[in-house]
Amino acid sequence: MQTLKNLVVKLPKDLTIKPKYLVTFTVGCDQKKNVDAAVKKFSEDFTILLFHYDGQTTEWDEFEWSKRAIHVSVRRQTKWWYAKRFLHPDIVAPYDYIFIWDEDLGVEHFNAEEYIRLVRKYGLEISQPGLEPNKGLTWQMTKRRGDREVHKFVEIMAPVFSRDAWRCVWHMLQNDLAHGWGLDFALRRCVEPAHEKIGVVDSQWIIHQTFPSLGNQGQAENGKAPWQGVREKCKKEWTMFRVRMTNAKKAYYKEMGINPTNSTADPHRS
Repeated sequence: MQTLKNLVVKLPKDLTIKPKYLVTFTVGCDQKKNVDAAVKKFSEDFTILLFHYDGQTTEWDEFEWSKRAIHVSVRRQTKWWYAKRFLHPDIVAPYDYIFIWDEDLGVEHFNAEEYIRLVRKYGLEISQPGLEPNKGLTWQMTKRRGDREVHKFVEIMAPVFSRDAWRCVWHMLQNDLAHGWGLDFALRRCVEPAHEKIGVVDSQWIIHQTFPSLGNQGQAENGKAPWQGVREKCKKEWTMFRVRMTNAKKAYYKEMGINPTNSTADPHRS
């Protein structure tokens, strides 16, 4: 069993408003300015939860909103590692939507209230803001399209989950696969019909600024930079995740007596 050493949790004081939504950021102190700008896009209808991968929490006290936020500190972990351990579906059940965001997102063109309105309008259970097409690295499918409000596909940089969708996704997260690679391609298994319930909100868009952050928290090994080691681990985890998902599907077919050669029997086929 894995123990949580040096775990620090700071809860907000005098919480009188019951927020409807939860927003989490996995953060380090080097990105305080950027995270501050992002948090200020969210009203008091949103609970703010910071996962601190560098172990520094009191340094955020300079921000007034930090006193109302929840702080969880475990060094050198990833947002999906935190999510699996601290965002159990029963714990976050009071919230209609759960935002699980990176720290390096530019939010100048993002309005949280309008985003929620559009998510409800289109019935999206799993969503994300559009991504500026000329900035940072991202899947072509999630880049913002300027001629519409919404299009389909979500990756793991800035996902937003409904309460029910998160219950499924949380169970899909693997305790020992911390980086979440491959998860975006499996999200369709958590909602039906996926082509209607998963989407990118193009009219509310963000910029992936690709600041060096958690990837530089590791140790250089065998002449490789820390970020290279992280990237290699991510690729290995992606392979492991694909194998596990395939095995899980085969086990499900066997249990249900489904012949996998009959493609119409698989509601999650590509």
